[in-house]
Amino acid sequence: MTELSPEFAAEAHRTTKGEVAFTPNEMFYSRTDKRGVIVAGNTVFQRLAGYDWDELIGAPHKIIRHEDMPRGVFQYMWSRIQSDEPIGCYVKNRAKDGRYYWVFALVSPTQNGYLSTRLKPTSPLLKKVEGIYAELLRREQQEGLSPSDSADVMIEMLKAEGFSSYAGFQATALATECEARYRHIGKSMETTQTRFLEMSKAISEVAGETAGMTEAFLAIRTVPMNMSIIASRLENAGGPISAISVNYSQMLEEMSSWVSTFVDGEKCVFAKMRAAIFEGQFLSFARSLQLEMQSDFADQSANCPECLDLPEERSRLEARAADFHKKAVTSLQNVEVEARRFARSVLDMKRYVTGLSSTRMMCKIESASLAESGTELAGIVDQLDDGQNEIEARLARIVELNAVIQGSTAMLRSLF
Repeated sequence: MTELSPEFAAEAHRTTKGEVAFTPNEMFYSRTDKRGVIVAGNTVFQRLAGYDWDELIGAPHKIIRHEDMPRGVFQYMWSRIQSDEPIGCYVKNRAKDGRYYWVFALVSPTQNGYLSTRLKPTSPLLKKVEGIYAELLRREQQEGLSPSDSADVMIEMLKAEGFSSYAGFQATALATECEARYRHIGKSMETTQTRFLEMSKAISEVAGETAGMTEAFLAIRTVPMNMSIIASRLENAGGPISAISVNYSQMLEEMSSWVSTFVDGEKCVFAKMRAAIFEGQFLSFARSLQLEMQSDFADQSANCPECLDLPEERSRLEARAADFHKKAVTSLQNVEVEARRFARSVLDMKRYVTGLSSTRMMCKIESASLAESGTELAGIVDQLDDGQNEIEARLARIVELNAVIQGSTAMLRSLF
């Protein structure tokens, strides 16, 4: 068994009153049937729950449910696993003696039921989640939120915290908790996990760059109208400016179409690539936990009761790990497809920016030919300079980030 760091060992002795103590190197496991009745577990689960084995086996899993947990969390969890999808979530449990313990639970379907592998959350993200759960519980109790409505509110609260979706949240949370745990127990991160984290960081930066580019784009959308106003004041001399205004307006429409197709909405290329990256990241860490739990069963075999079929539990964990690996490969393939599409779409945007350069040059020429009356047009040229410089800089950064993603997919393909 891996030793704890001295820092965390000291912290473990300062456990909050009322909390059941356990350490990051301890992982625990339980399995239920389709109804949620406990059919198996490991010794850590039994010890923390505080029940004898004959009290746990055959009991509903809600025997350890804590009253502080919002119903909406379990509603969302059940909707996921009943749709044959795994889920990662923070859960506050209640021991038999009334004490509590927090876990990050990885719950997934298995044959004729569900299994859950859990670890001790040690990252700062737990405090943020505690606040969200407390607010959810308050609204359930005071506003009468149904479990379904509460689940919807939870998703919106997570989005307000900067997570694009629950899938993005669980991928980030699982990776964050595993990273924190690895530091405590002195374990190194796997290469596949590192690569997915690099892609996750890159796609988050792409989100920021595309948002900034869109703002810069919107800031210059008034240019055609301003050009038209200037042209009308110049009468006959304003003909060329009017023509430039029409061309510029058409380019802005094309750029607007690009934004809606490749950046906006959950079905755009960017959103699909981000979703595939988050899914692959989640599955990569989930697979690792299942394999570690499988290994732990061998170490705990001497303390497990005869009613537990350890080879059966290890087989189920191995099967789930293999399934996670298979799905991670599919996610990686989806990332590759969307990254190539995104790279091609960026080339389209570059052509639009080149068109802006031509428009800016024509504006400069007309401004110079109009002498003093071209002062207002010169102001538009300055506006175009600022907007285009920002768009070009952000577009260049997006190209770099997409290259990082494509490089990581190539590396992962060789590992898988």
